[in-house]
Amino acid sequence: MERNSRAAWLVLGLPLALGLAWITHGNGIIQNDLDRNISIPEELTIPMQVQAAFNETHVYFRYRWPASRPHLLHDVLVYQDGEWIRKGGDMPGPNPEGFHEDRVSMMLDDGSVPGFDRYGGYITVGAGVAGFTKEAPEEVTKSLPGTRLDVTDWASVRSPDTLTAQREAGYFLDLWHWRAHRSNPMDLSDDQFIGEQRRSDSGTSLYSTNWNGETKTPRWMFNPETTGQHALRLEDLPNGQVGTDSAYFLSDTTAVPFDPSHAWQNGDVIPRRYLLQAEGSRGDIKVQQKATWNEGYWDVTLSRLLDTGSPTEDKILKNQGLYSAAFAIHRNATGGRWHLVSLPVSLGMGREADLQAMAFNGNQPDWGNNWKEVTLFYPGQVNWPLLISQAHAGAKDIKEGTPVHARHSERQLAIYGVEMEFNDKIINQWLMTLIAGLLAMLGVTIGLLKAFPTQNTNPGGERS
Repeated sequence: MERNSRAAWLVLGLPLALGLAWITHGNGIIQNDLDRNISIPEELTIPMQVQAAFNETHVYFRYRWPASRPHLLHDVLVYQDGEWIRKGGDMPGPNPEGFHEDRVSMMLDDGSVPGFDRYGGYITVGAGVAGFTKEAPEEVTKSLPGTRLDVTDWASVRSPDTLTAQREAGYFLDLWHWRAHRSNPMDLSDDQFIGEQRRSDSGTSLYSTNWNGETKTPRWMFNPETTGQHALRLEDLPNGQVGTDSAYFLSDTTAVPFDPSHAWQNGDVIPRRYLLQAEGSRGDIKVQQKATWNEGYWDVTLSRLLDTGSPTEDKILKNQGLYSAAFAIHRNATGGRWHLVSLPVSLGMGREADLQAMAFNGNQPDWGNNWKEVTLFYPGQVNWPLLISQAHAGAKDIKEGTPVHARHSERQLAIYGVEMEFNDKIINQWLMTLIAGLLAMLGVTIGLLKAFPTQNTNPGGERS
């Protein structure tokens, strides 16, 4: 009877202890958590194609990337039981109603920003950036490390005089920002730059907000004489979709002042943005031909003067110049930090580089099929302070200037980005697994001790 009891410790105790260790490891960690600003895309990497060309006065960039459907509406106002309700805008991951525009952006540098040619957009993600689980109490956008007195403190911005001197010395990134709703219908791409934060170039905006705070109604509606409608209809917009050739935007050519006496119906939809023809430096970047979505791909071509005359807002490009570029896209109705990004590539103006801009004569490049293939990846919650800290095993390589692509593939970077979303939980779970493993070992030890019979000896050394 006693031996059966001892054996039971092995038969039952060991499996139970090992089972506890198994249950506590690898279960329920990697999952979306919108309350913590966590939403993992279904695809961690996707391909993108880029081309570049220039003539005597202008530079041209062409981008092509996969998107299962085009998302053209940014945010909208929907009539419901006598009220106009906003739908759309930034949120963790895809907007479930589809109201968030597709975008492509490109950062450019001429060598004035140390590290950008090796680490790309990583250097622009500072402490407290918006969208992280531990974001700052006020909105913090992209920035450059040198604009902070302490790179780990988002609020330690240098003095205005220092920031001005930095920009005059070229310490900023040029940002081209094409938006499917807020810029494309006007054949424009927003012209911005990154210094102590992401800023728009000087000049007038590409859009305004279509909302009257006093009357709680839109300021504008569709012109029925030119568009055939007063509003879009919600039931005609599955997943926020409209046709690329339809009048889905409000501008001087498509809008008239809002008529409160119109018989508005539940489900009427009016865009919350009114589009403008930007003036000044902000309107420097034009859409060439027409941006199109066809058979699962966006195809967008942008152009700009080589020399815009705004050296503190734009990177001035020259024949035989060597530059650095990095790309990002928002698709599937995503905004904020839930984009896919590239590592930096070298850009050569008529000279050999990762992406070589070909010189041509005339007004339009003959693109052909000479694409630069770039892999975009999900960066997760990885910021520059983390990468240069002791918590990152590769901090020494960064200090020595080793380019990120020499150590990691885009797939590896995406997986690392996902892991950092759950870093605290992963550490806690490993501690639980360790404790469970120790309990399992203790159970085995107790079981073995009880399984073997004890031996008693008499004072004379003989067995009793």
